[in-house]
Amino acid sequence: MIIDAHVHVWDLSSASYSWLTDAVHPLDRTVLLDEFPSIRPATRIILVQAADNAADTAVMRAQAELDPRVVGIVAWVPLDQPHLVAELAQEYANDPLIVGVRNLIHERAAGWLAGAAQTESLNLLANAGLTLDFVTADHAALCEVPALADRHPGLRIVIDHLGKPPLAGDARARAAWRSALADAATRPTVFAKASGLLGPADSLSPGAGHPARPFIDTALDLFGADRVMYGSDWPLVELVEDHRKAFDLVASAAGDRGETSLTSVLSDTAAYFYDIHGLDS
Repeated sequence: MIIDAHVHVWDLSSASYSWLTDAVHPLDRTVLLDEFPSIRPATRIILVQAADNAADTAVMRAQAELDPRVVGIVAWVPLDQPHLVAELAQEYANDPLIVGVRNLIHERAAGWLAGAAQTESLNLLANAGLTLDFVTADHAALCEVPALADRHPGLRIVIDHLGKPPLAGDARARAAWRSALADAATRPTVFAKASGLLGPADSLSPGAGHPARPFIDTALDLFGADRVMYGSDWPLVELVEDHRKAFDLVASAAGDRGETSLTSVLSDTAAYFYDIHGLDS
């Protein structure tokens, strides 16, 4: 079985997506799961928030009702409004498909998550057993993760896209990314997604020569396979390469460490992190 822990959908007739512009053409249109090509028949999907509004969560819930491959939803919450988060946390805790939350924090000022309202909200989410997907615009924001984990020891956190490593960066940028990720990895409640590792299309090469491969290997070294999960970042991955090639890249890196590591990265880590049970192979 594969659990693809990072899949997006969007419906322009139902929700607003401010970032969905010509910059992501031809994906600046409605994209739903009837277009998603499973890697294997037993592929399961975790849908991840794509906009900071409740309508986006409703789109994901509607897709889950139509597609049995969906085993989890990472929904939106307004982290700066704890009174609303309290209501949503209770609602989400009673919905078996809602496994975590996300907010487009990479569009906020640095340190935004450390605000008093956000701190209260994250405590509410931790008490409800919900997880947090931590999304970054670049690897600099990774420096916030250790303090975040220390403030909320009961909150499981997953770093989306390995914290946006500098695939085309110089040695200094790569060292800074590794140092920040290594610090985050010392917190046992922090996990990482090998997802969205996109570079310039003309720089891609297959297998071990892929520019993202060293970053995946580093994440596996730092976290271990039991805290790294696979995510395709479909459909955005299709802007650069076929998502099957992205899957092969992650599977190759994990598989080189043995069958147990491969199973962890492709399914078991996501199932544990998001507390998903009763999956058929």
